Amino acid sequence: MIEEVSAGGIVVFGNSILLLRKFNGDYVLPKGRVEKNESINNAAVREVFEESGSRVNIVKYLDKITYEFIRNSNKEKKVRKIVHFFLMNARDMNCRPQKSEGFVSVSFFPFDRAIQLARYDDERRILKKAVEDISFYE
Repeated sequence: MIEEVSAGGIVVFGNSILLLRKFNGDYVLPKGRVEKNESINNAAVREVFEESGSRVNIVKYLDKITYEFIRNSNKEKKVRKIVHFFLMNARDMNCRPQKSEGFVSVSFFPFDRAIQLARYDDERRILKKAVEDISFYE
């Protein structure tokens, strides 16, 4: 089994959260692979910017999710993916989707709506944790 490490963010502006919409209609959080000799913090900020165009500051580490899948290109390759998520503040609402990665839009949604729209249970869990953390500090 191959292990891949990725990092991403729950990007907040005011009382809204950034989600990317994929070509198939799924809403997901911005995230991507940590490159060689790159910290997970730097990878998270870089990936958020590459995928969404959003300039962010990290507030704190939230949690990680782990899942396994079979890589399409090689049915024999099982991959264990570990994704580290950070709570982040966006400097503004300027954003644009990274079309080359299959994203058709990027938008900020109210907290509850973002949780409803998120495609994956583990991303919904991280979103809920982020919203609870934000509410605690308000």
